[in-house]
Amino acid sequence: MAVAATAINRADLLQRQGHYPPPPGAPETLGLECSGTVESVGEGVERWRAGDRVCALLSGGGYAERVAVPEGQLLAVPPSVDLREAAALPEVVCTVWSNVFMLAALQPGELLLVHGGAGGIGTMAIQLAKQLGARVACTVGSTEKAEFCRSLGADHVINYRDEDFVEEVRRLEPAGANVILDVIGAAYLPRNVACLATEGRLVVIGLQGGTKGELDLGTLLNKRAAVLATALRSRSRDEKAAIVASVGDNVWPLIADGMVRPIVDRRFALAEAAEAHAYVESGSHVGKVLLTVD
Repeated sequence: MAVAATAINRADLLQRQGHYPPPPGAPETLGLECSGTVESVGEGVERWRAGDRVCALLSGGGYAERVAVPEGQLLAVPPSVDLREAAALPEVVCTVWSNVFMLAALQPGELLLVHGGAGGIGTMAIQLAKQLGARVACTVGSTEKAEFCRSLGADHVINYRDEDFVEEVRRLEPAGANVILDVIGAAYLPRNVACLATEGRLVVIGLQGGTKGELDLGTLLNKRAAVLATALRSRSRDEKAAIVASVGDNVWPLIADGMVRPIVDRRFALAEAAEAHAYVESGSHVGKVLLTVD
């Protein structure tokens, strides 16, 4: 496919720094998602044809003018969505849907706590959880980000710089959070377990706060709770295709109708990737940052 845009993910930053090598068989080039137009299809491919507007979940290779994609990892870009902005969708939608809904089985009326509510993952998790009837609390690092998360539907926003999220979650819901989506890892592990509800599910998808932490098994047993840790990039082609298909069935109608939308902070040209990475590393962005291909 001809690439119109790709989006920057934290995995790109880590790979650039030498901390997150691509899985076997994946391209060394950065980029875990993109949008663009199908140029040609392989033998036996019937679902897609040249000219289709699509976005793609990748194992790598998105920082390019052209990329080859397994047919099961493509989604049609709805007419209502800008083709370039669609590059902000595949990685976050597949991550949130597969973890919060397919794995942790968030239910209507339950409380979801999202760490990093103003990031790409967080802004998508807030929107999807609200559309499917859950309550949402999230953590952020500034007043401006708090206001943006509220505008997306967050019921309660916690500034982690001057508030204890365990105390705030308990004030909102004494029973605790039913599901926690965590990108921090070890640094938040004890407090995450402390604010889980009975039969709560903690899903760890990032390690910004380290890899080794202390887990209170007594608390976990008493709550009959679960700690789940997953990664999307290293999954098999069939697993990714199943997630993409579920996203197409359950999330894509909401995106087509405008009920859920890509959140794009800024666009940079692909040649400005270094500047774009520095901007993401500054932590000042809200939602996703795109690299566009002219």
